[in-house]
Amino acid sequence: MKNQLTLLTGTKETKTTLHEQLEDILGEFIHIESYAVDEYVPDQVSDDLIIFSSYLIEKEAAPFIAPGSPHKTAIRTINYQHIERLLELEEGTSVLCVNDTSEMAEETIDTLKRMGMNHLTFTAYYPGQKNTHGIPTAITPGEVTLAPPSVEKVIDIGVRLIDITTLIEILDHFHLKEKLGGTISNRYTGKIIELSKKLSEMNKQTELLNQHLQQVVDGVNDGVMAIDSDQKVTVFNPFIEEYSGLSRTHAMGKPVRQLFKDPKLLEFITNPQDEGMYFSLNGYNLMLYRVQWEESDNVIFIFKNSDETITMEKAARKQLLKTGYIAKYTFKDIIGNSPAIRRAKTIGYKLAKTPLPVLIHGESGTGKELFAHAIHHESDRLYEPFLAVNFSALPEDLLESELFGYEEGAFTGAKKGGKKGLFEQADGGTIFLDEIGDISLKLQARLLRVIQEMEIRKIGGSKTIPINVRIIAATNKDLLELIDQGKFREDLYHRLKVLYVSVPPLRERKTDIPALVEQFLLENHTPNKALGKGLIGELMSYDWFGNIRELKNTISYLLTVSEGDTITVNDLPGEDFFQRPKKNTKRETTSLVDDHLNKKVLSIVLALNEAMINASRKKIYEQLSSEESNPLSEQQIRRVLAELKERGFVTIKRGRAGTQITESGANYIRQS
Repeated sequence: MKNQLTLLTGTKETKTTLHEQLEDILGEFIHIESYAVDEYVPDQVSDDLIIFSSYLIEKEAAPFIAPGSPHKTAIRTINYQHIERLLELEEGTSVLCVNDTSEMAEETIDTLKRMGMNHLTFTAYYPGQKNTHGIPTAITPGEVTLAPPSVEKVIDIGVRLIDITTLIEILDHFHLKEKLGGTISNRYTGKIIELSKKLSEMNKQTELLNQHLQQVVDGVNDGVMAIDSDQKVTVFNPFIEEYSGLSRTHAMGKPVRQLFKDPKLLEFITNPQDEGMYFSLNGYNLMLYRVQWEESDNVIFIFKNSDETITMEKAARKQLLKTGYIAKYTFKDIIGNSPAIRRAKTIGYKLAKTPLPVLIHGESGTGKELFAHAIHHESDRLYEPFLAVNFSALPEDLLESELFGYEEGAFTGAKKGGKKGLFEQADGGTIFLDEIGDISLKLQARLLRVIQEMEIRKIGGSKTIPINVRIIAATNKDLLELIDQGKFREDLYHRLKVLYVSVPPLRERKTDIPALVEQFLLENHTPNKALGKGLIGELMSYDWFGNIRELKNTISYLLTVSEGDTITVNDLPGEDFFQRPKKNTKRETTSLVDDHLNKKVLSIVLALNEAMINASRKKIYEQLSSEESNPLSEQQIRRVLAELKERGFVTIKRGRAGTQITESGANYIRQS
């Protein structure tokens, strides 16, 4: 009969990875049973040996362990196959180390440091922590979904494996050390040798990269000069030779003060507070920019020929105007100064500065398309194409050919030579996907692949075409509700909602109505039309469920029916003119249960949090079932939690963090 070993882990993914590792090495001699605390653990575990994946799991699983059962807590290590990705990061790079608890995050950092990853500066990050310190890069052992949205790059180093020291201890426990110890050591040594070979190859690639980099710098159409911490020149390309009249041979290695005599130029070069300046040098009108890395004292200066830049920008803008693929609106075109719209514009402006996908949510008529135009206009892609497609306006077959294009002969009626799709036409720029909640599951699958791979395949085509497109999507629908109904893919939802901005309805920014009315009068070429007494007050008393579009229509109506130079209250249309809220909408039924059950669910979350128990929907359901005669379903609990989150009473996280009550939620319970 085989020896018996039980493995206890925290998550299913960890269980699967470590079980496969142990089965591969010991499966022939030992029968291995594995359980994840997040899934299921028998009431009592007893075996020849019990292995815990971490000290945290040892504490969590302690009540299930039979007295006297021999056990060990595994020492874990990073999978060497992923080490090279960390070695590619520059010396001194700050990274977030993401895991599901603070203890696990710190343990991962400790493991990496013991392996010699001392060229990085680690900061632990786990659910509930708000401050990311502005760090754009994260590493994680398999917990990618826990990375904060602000992170630009996530490196998944995979689930940490059981270290050779623990494997040897297991062999020793089962008296298999002499039989298998050498095999494990050889495997371990082999991985080290393989890593050494990769490091050697990386060094060769670095030398080759430096040569290519010099070629690139020489080929840039701007002057490029770099100085080190002693302000000595380390880079001096041909264009800066032309602008300065100095040769590279003469300039390299010399202090910058020996090369340039212009006091204004020298002051800029030596003053790190200034990012850019305009000046003339040897008859050239130049714009000088500074680029400095936080972790380095080296500084790069870019000398742009202002005359050439202006000419190129005018040409690019003129070409885009010809195609019509251009953003027509800026944030200045979004009228209003209420706190709600100012906040939305501030967020939108920040989102514009990144290349990440954006999901814009807002009711119909709030101006979501204006935000999409404005975000593109403020981005680095300003002089690249901006294309928009409305998913609710076209049938699915036509949408597919419009988005992805087609090859000649792909279907009856296909144009000779085929056609480029919108994604291909938007290459380098932005594509705006309006009414994203209206597309079919089939089209969602194709769209997901485009976002993941940044490549398309035309209808009837066999080759993939790489693209570089920023995606902005908009919807007035509750995508989470559509996910629950099986009408929208959850993976696509998370791919689109990397960045997010909510456009407030007009009823939440009524103080903007006077400015909006003034704007609509200007657009109708009637700026001198007077507004009668009480008219603005009447307009501000309505809730505008059709939002800005409905207000604009109302102004058009008033201009049409009013007589003379003044629009009066009497010109307002009757009640049947205005859009009314639909029955049974979320506005009228904001909760599926009464306030009693809301408070009950919140109380259970608080109790589970205080007991350090994962407040999952299943756990809340079990607790409610034992206390209520008519408990909620898990689906209803999800909706209640979503409402509590919207009210600021809870935060909802994936993994063992589960649902956490906020200070506001705790105060609400105490006052009830």
